[in-house]
Parts: sequence; C-alpha cells; structure tokens
Amino acid sequence: MIRFLLGAIVAGLLAAFAAVTLLWWSGGSAKAETVTVTEGATLTRLCPELERRSLIPGNCTSYRLFARLLGSADGIQAGEFEIPAGTSGAKLLDILQHGQPVQRLVTIPEGTPSILVADKLAAVPFLTGPVPEIAEGSVLPDSYSFARGEPRAEVAARMKAAMDRTLAELWPSRKVGTCPVATPQEAVTLASIVEKETGKPSERRAVAGVYCNRLKIGMKLDADPTVIYPVTKGKPLGRRILRSELDADTGYNTYRRPGLPLGPIANPGRASIAAVLDPEQHQYIYFVADGTGGHIFARTLSEHNANVQKWFAIRRARGEM
Repeated sequence: MIRFLLGAIVAGLLAAFAAVTLLWWSGGSAKAETVTVTEGATLTRLCPELERRSLIPGNCTSYRLFARLLGSADGIQAGEFEIPAGTSGAKLLDILQHGQPVQRLVTIPEGTPSILVADKLAAVPFLTGPVPEIAEGSVLPDSYSFARGEPRAEVAARMKAAMDRTLAELWPSRKVGTCPVATPQEAVTLASIVEKETGKPSERRAVAGVYCNRLKIGMKLDADPTVIYPVTKGKPLGRRILRSELDADTGYNTYRRPGLPLGPIANPGRASIAAVLDPEQHQYIYFVADGTGGHIFARTLSEHNANVQKWFAIRRARGEM
C-alpha cells in the first residue's frame, strides 16, 4: 500500500512537472508586445509587469522557479525588446537575456541647419520633453540611437558632444597655413559653406581650397547659401534670390563683405570640416556648376565667365532659363 502511495505521489509530481514544463515551452501573449528593461533591472523586478501583461505562463513565483531550473543563469539586458505573438516563457527569457534590443535611430544628414535638427527631434514620437535651443553648427550630423522615453535634450546633448569630440580630434592635426581659419569655430563656419556648396564628396577639398584661396587674398566669398541663411535660417528658399537680399548687409551676406560670415549656416559633417582643415592645394578662385552635380573650377575671371556661359547654355537647353 505504501509503495503504491509513493508511486502515485511520484507519478503525480512527474505529471505536474511535465505539465508546468509544457507550459514553460508553450505560447504566451496572443499579440506582439514591446518590453522595456531599465538599466540594472532583474527578472524579479520585471516579472510583475510581465505577469500583468500576460506575457508569462502562470504567475511570477512559478515563472522565476522554472527560469532558474530550465533557463540560462545569465542576467537580463537593458533595452527595448520586441516580443512576437505566441512567444513562450522560455523564448521570452532568452530574448531578454540574449536578444538584440530594438535600435531606434534619428538621422541628421550632413548640412542640416539647426532649425531642421530641432524639427526632427520634435517629430520623434518616442522621445520626451522639449527640444533645447541648438546653436547653429554645434551638432555633428550622424545617426544617433535613443531609447523609448529618453528626453530630447539628452539626444541633442549627445549630438553636441559628438561635434566637440570631432573638433578636438581634427583641429590639432590641421595643415597649418593652408587656410586662414583661426579657431575651430571659424573652421565650422567655413565647413558649413562648403557643405552647402557641393553635394559631391570628391569635391569637398577642392571647394574648400577655393574659399581658402579667397580668404587669403581678401576676396569676397560670394556664396549664395550665406545670403539665404538670414532669410530662412537654413530652410530651403524655394525661389531665386532677390536683388534686395543680395544687397542686404546682414552679417552673413558674403557678397557684401570679404571674410567669413558671423557664424555657421548649417551643421557640417566631419568630412567637410576635415576638408577645410586640409584643403586641396590649387590656384582656383572660381567655380560654377557643370550640370552633372559637380563644378568646373577656374583660375581667372575670363575662364570663369566662359564656364558660366556653358552652364547657362545647359540651363537653357533644360528650359530653366
């Protein structure tokens, strides 16, 4: 009789263990979910939320027990995790311990003005809080990861820190004497003009060389983007520049005075900053579009005027003039 009772108890325990084990490997929530794990969180701390959202089989007590018995001893990671519909308790633990957290990115293209950087941060629904004031030329264009619920001010601070690190790295290695920029801020200002004047990476050092040559001889930079900046704060103008705008002495209009404008007109990328600090060495002081997205460079005004006529012919053929 005792042997029978013991056998029944053992059989019952084995059946219970098998049932719970089956539950451990069975599907969970009927819909996909997102779980956010804060830095330093443990399964014990996170478990009540998982139970409340029906993401685990059974309750926290049984789930933690079987996590210790059947799961990995690794801790759970911080981050945001996508949990597919039907994820079992076992798979859920594996995702939290070893899965790839969701990577959310906000991308700032090279040459983006600060007004559009602010707009981009404001438009990200997963960020919180107001957008701080972002000084022109103070943030480095790049892709930045962020966590759901992170303050916008913290993301903006990382962008600024990235620019500070870039300048701290590039400025000491500049080719002294190649371009008359006296401070890192002046380099950023000139780099923002280079950024706006060419979208062709292979031309950056050549365009930088033109502007450096002009600065050396006291010649006006004559850069259209500097005329537009006070009008739109860097946003697209959407029309031709007016004569009144070309004549306006705004402090940014490089058609009015020689030298650099008052400050940057956009946030330049690392490559444009590097181009200003190590420009191509040539004798060009003019350039004009060539109709293919690049430019033709010239040493003399007569050469430049001939190149301008070629550009006008291309535009007439396109019906733009």
